[in-house]
Amino acid sequence: MTSKKSTAAWRSLAAVAAAGLALSGCTNSGDDGTSGASGTGNDEQVVKESENAGPGCTLEKYGAEKLDLKDAVVGFSQSEPDTAAFRAAETESIKAAAQEAGVKKLITTNANAELPKQIADIQDMLNQGAQFLIVAPVNSDGLDPALAAAKKARVPVLTIDRKVTNEPCSDYVAFLGSDFYDQGQRAADELAAATDGEAQVAILLGSSGNNVTDERNAGFIDRVEEKYPDLQVIAEQTANFARDEGQSVTEQLLQSNPEITAIYAHNDEMALGAVTAVRAAGKDPGQDIKIVSIDGTRNAVQAIVDGDINAVIESNPRFGPLAFQTAADFFAGEEIPEDVIIEDDSYTSENAEQDLGKAF
Repeated sequence: MTSKKSTAAWRSLAAVAAAGLALSGCTNSGDDGTSGASGTGNDEQVVKESENAGPGCTLEKYGAEKLDLKDAVVGFSQSEPDTAAFRAAETESIKAAAQEAGVKKLITTNANAELPKQIADIQDMLNQGAQFLIVAPVNSDGLDPALAAAKKARVPVLTIDRKVTNEPCSDYVAFLGSDFYDQGQRAADELAAATDGEAQVAILLGSSGNNVTDERNAGFIDRVEEKYPDLQVIAEQTANFARDEGQSVTEQLLQSNPEITAIYAHNDEMALGAVTAVRAAGKDPGQDIKIVSIDGTRNAVQAIVDGDINAVIESNPRFGPLAFQTAADFFAGEEIPEDVIIEDDSYTSENAEQDLGKAF
């Protein structure tokens, strides 16, 4: 655990970052999953203490030198296409925060969900003179060549959204993101509430090879086994965080398991695909088959208002202000926790309509 001084410093960091989030808030502009810069978004991103909060990483431990971000070239490696609302909001947040921080130059790349391309992208940004890197990893494993190249160049790396299995404060500075295990637990609680604790559940899994999928599933399964014996998981299948796969996989699952009465989707895109599949099967989404997901996209929150989805656990993608504040503190010589974990909200039928503007 961190010291009282360190904890206070990070609460202060969270407050500073929250104030900046209004500048980078994005709302989803339509069913195509694109995102725009209109709207304030959810500007209350609060850092909570993590089990891996200390002893933390410093410039000296990492082997880096002080850097004024206003004189710096910063690279951002996005993992997946910005056609997904989460990724679009994340990218726009990084761009807006970089502009607000006054960085000399921001280089952005997109790996299009291809690990070899992300490795090449990072190496190319280093060749272009990047002095600090923000990376949203494609997978938790496999970035070793890119991280090794950054380490050799003495360029610090901050990972966001997905955590890598490499060594903190050696291969990367810190991870900034959500508590995905907790998200899974909260999703189980919401599904239990929607079904009165009794359902035949199908799970739409995210892509394999990353901690988000693993932890969202483990949190859900553990909570069900602990508290909800009548929530029976009867099917699990990967739909790769994609709406079209969420639809096709749900269609298959409903055909092979017509007794399904609830669906837990690891993200909103798959849940929205499931809504279409449930309706095509002649059933009423949100009623005949309860649906709970994770993210907080505008389309999914609107689906709660419309009665098609029962609850959404937020996973806030607006990391920009917090990422650049973390970088500024690191380069100023402050100690950075291994995991910078944010607190996420949730959307239900009770607050979805009034909080729709917070969605992305």
